Formats: sequence, structure tokens, C-alpha cells
Amino acid sequence: MNSGDLPQPSGKAHIANHYIRATVRGALRQGADPIQLLSEGGIPADWLDRPERQITERQLSDLIKAVWRFSRDEFMGLSPTICKRGVFSLMAELAQGAKTLGGMLQQSSRFYTAVSDDLELGLELDNPSQPPLVFYRLHLHHQGRDPDHFLQEFIMLMWQRFASWLVGQQIPVASTCFGYPAPEHAREYRVMYLGELLYDQPRCGFYLHPRFLQLPIIRNATELQTFLRNCPAEILHRPVRDNSLQTRIRVLLQRYDLEQMPELDEISRLLLIAPRTLRRRLQEEGSSIRQIKEALRRDFALKLLASEHLNVQEVAEQSGFTEAAAFCRAFKRWTGLSPAQWRKARRKS
Repeated sequence: MNSGDLPQPSGKAHIANHYIRATVRGALRQGADPIQLLSEGGIPADWLDRPERQITERQLSDLIKAVWRFSRDEFMGLSPTICKRGVFSLMAELAQGAKTLGGMLQQSSRFYTAVSDDLELGLELDNPSQPPLVFYRLHLHHQGRDPDHFLQEFIMLMWQRFASWLVGQQIPVASTCFGYPAPEHAREYRVMYLGELLYDQPRCGFYLHPRFLQLPIIRNATELQTFLRNCPAEILHRPVRDNSLQTRIRVLLQRYDLEQMPELDEISRLLLIAPRTLRRRLQEEGSSIRQIKEALRRDFALKLLASEHLNVQEVAEQSGFTEAAAFCRAFKRWTGLSPAQWRKARRKS
């Protein structure tokens, strides 16, 4: 994900038919006409009972909007209490003013804690996990009105995709947790969510490395309004996945402190690939462990340096350098400029 145009919903029918009934279940309980809802979603009426018929991102987006209009409820009638329409937009406008991803997550937590008794949000900073990770709770207390878990799934997807959009990159989620057993449609989760999928957990939410909480918010108010106008299509859009070995290693390393990333033998053990085979396959892809680690430090440093709330010493420390001088030498090797020169050039552009 980059800071350019919003991704366009795919025209390919790849979303399981399961999501038609899951989306309208709450509205049907309130007396909605299923034929009318499906019509507004551009879905033939008989597809409600035709499991072989998949739908597009646009069709599901339009169906969700039809349910929102009918129920006047952003929780789509799938929770005991109503969440008025416009609540997410208001939260997004307030949270977008935060300087960092961590600030945005804290703001959204405080906001929904004040307006909803059903949705529990919170950032847990002291998890005794190895490697050290933080957990962001996104837990619905009531699942009885939503046997398909659709509302919980949608909320999880919404925060992961919205947060990634705000910082202009795909947030490397280490694992996504669900407070229920793997559902029958769990195979859909593999393309919806990032990281390892964990079921039967005490709370729903996701884990990430604490350094990503420092990523700066790069979106402005105008971009946010465009994003909100295009929701939920932007939330439902599935990013293109890169299954190369170097990407798998990059994802793995992003769970660790930048100054304590594992070496080849440990990476090989974690990926269940022999060290010689791993090295050879990386060479075939034109990469190496050293290059991947260097790229992770560089990309993270550039993100932090683009923000004005950290000085060069702080950026160096958070990028895995023990000394600012070593960071400055590396930065000049990466960009041809010193950190101060790079910042100055960026302000002028």
C-alpha cells in the first residue's frame, strides 16, 4: 500500500456466497425484504440460496450499505444495541488528527469506549510475549445475534485496513486473534487477515511489534473524506499478496526489534527450511538476509524521518542503531543525503 490513489474494488467474483446471508441476517430479523436488499447490492435474488455463486467486492460493499440504510445501524442489527450511522466517520476524523499509529489506536479506543457498551477496544502494551508484541483488542461482547461472526470479522478488517491506509503502508500484523472456534468459512480468513490466525482466544484483536506504533499518520482531511465516501469498498478490497521467500522473511523479521533480528540459522528453523536451501532460494530471488534487514531498517527510518515529531537521534534508536553517527552514515549510503538534508529537501518538495 502506498500514499497514492485509493485501490479500486476488484470486479472479480471471489467472495464466498456465505457473506450474502451473513450480511443481511440482522436486517431480515428486523423485517427487511431480502429481495430489495439484494437488488440494491446488484445481486440476483435467488443467489441467497445458491452457495456456488460468489460475489464481487463491489456487490458486497453495496449490500452492506443497503443494510446500513435499512437498519440505520452501523452494527447492521447484529448487536443488541444500535451504533448510529456516522459514528465510525466521526471517530476517524478525530483519530486522523493523531500524529502516529499508536495515537490513532488510543484515540479510537477512547472514542468507542465512550459511545458503545458492546465493543471493547484497547491497546495492551505489556504483553509478556516473545518476541515482544503489543495487542490491540477489538472485541464484541455479544455474539448471540451474529452466529456467523460477520460483525466481528468486519470490525477487525476495518481497523486493520483503515490503520494501514492512514500510515500509507501495510501494517505487518503478527497474528489476528478470534474469541471463538474456527468457523466453517475459516478458509476465507486466510485472504482477509494478516499474520497467523489464532482461534478460541480470550479476546478478539491483533498483535504487532510496538515500533509500528510510531509510524506517522500521513493522510490529510481531504483524503480522509474521500476514503469515508468510498467505504466499505476500500475496507473490503483485498491487497495483492506477494508469496516470495524474501517477503515471508520480511514479515517474520518485522516481529522483532530491529537491533535483535534473528540470524540465518534461526530464520531457517522458524521457516522449516534448511539454511543452505534458504540462502540459495534467496540468491535466486536476487536477495539475502543482510539485504532484507537493511531494507527493513531503511524503510522504517524513512517513515519516521518523514514525521517532524522525532529528532534524528530518536529515529536512529528506533531504527536499530546504537549511535546516531552510524545511522547517519547508513542513511547517506541509502539516499545520498544526510538525514537533515533529506528532511530539508522533503519540506521543499
